[in-house]
Amino acid sequence: MIIKPRVESLELQLLRSLNMRMNLTEKETNNYINLEKGFIGEQKFDEWLEPLPDNFLILNDLLLETSNTTFQIDSLVISPDAINIFEVKNYEGDLIVENENWYTRTGTEIQNPILQLKRCETLLRKLLQQFGHNHTIQVYVVFINPEFYLYQAPLDLPIIFPTQINRFMNKIKLKSLQLKDKHLKLSKQLLAMHLTDSPYKRLPNYDYEILKKGITCEHCHSLNTNYKDRMVVCYDCGHIETHKDAILRSVEEFKLLFPDKKITTSVIYDWCKSNIQKKLIQKILSTYFEQISSGRFTYFIHRDN
Repeated sequence: MIIKPRVESLELQLLRSLNMRMNLTEKETNNYINLEKGFIGEQKFDEWLEPLPDNFLILNDLLLETSNTTFQIDSLVISPDAINIFEVKNYEGDLIVENENWYTRTGTEIQNPILQLKRCETLLRKLLQQFGHNHTIQVYVVFINPEFYLYQAPLDLPIIFPTQINRFMNKIKLKSLQLKDKHLKLSKQLLAMHLTDSPYKRLPNYDYEILKKGITCEHCHSLNTNYKDRMVVCYDCGHIETHKDAILRSVEEFKLLFPDKKITTSVIYDWCKSNIQKKLIQKILSTYFEQISSGRFTYFIHRDN
């Protein structure tokens, strides 16, 4: 049973937009690529978790805090006999283990995911003890990508390789114990303790004037799109989207990048920078948003606000 579903992080959505609309530095680009790959890997892992019966409670992307220290958990699964922490890695290529150090083929040292996982385990145990919980905690690093190989890995490391995932899932599905009220209570407590992270301070500096304007492709995110016959067509991948959906999506992207700016017909017309008529944009905004008039100034807000 999924208690907290996985969604794209705000940071990933913002960087995806900025990647198309401005020139990111190499460091910023690498961060964006890693976030995209990480999310794809986590989605693949979620597919493996889907067949679990309802006596497993799943919470994804938890950001928790204890003693002024925050920690993030990719997937936490509460089973009748344990709390399982899964750290999902979408690595590809080869890595080499030497003692507690992990290296690429070229000798570059990377962060040891086992140490990262053990830190999460320690902090979660401390947090649970504060609420009187004393559950068994089991931790695993899951390598989801079949194009990955780890050399010299000790057999006692808490690692699940791609070829082992099926066997692992089949094994834990055999557990026939039933959840108790304390398990449901714990899942609700963890959900309530989840922190909302604001990524804006980690983003590159940007403002409206420097960003490229246009409607991005819903599928490949390219700006090489054009409006024709009430459809928005991508010239890079061929994806076709209705003009209504494309405009509404562009409004949400604008609001994501500039949460403090007002949504107006002129602003969205300039943001879309296409051959869509201004009056058509105004009609869509009037239909799907609430119109607010202040003197001669008119702007739009979401109807559920």
